[in-house]
Amino acid sequence: ISTNDLTSREVEVLTLIAQGRSNRQIGDDLHIAEGTVKAHVNSILGKLGANDRTHAVTIAFQRGILNL
Repeated sequence: ISTNDLTSREVEVLTLIAQGRSNRQIGDDLHIAEGTVKAHVNSILGKLGANDRTHAVTIAFQRGILNL
């Protein structure tokens, strides 16, 4: 998978997850509903083949989707 497989919004959400933000905080930051954040998270997990949020962040760093 490449960054192109994640939408720009999904990358934004993943970046905030990596910063330790909760779904509610991410929703507040991006001015979207918490349910919408959950939908993005589920999409990210599916696209990356991740088991959970932490696993998704680990995969994203390994694949160069996110950088320190």
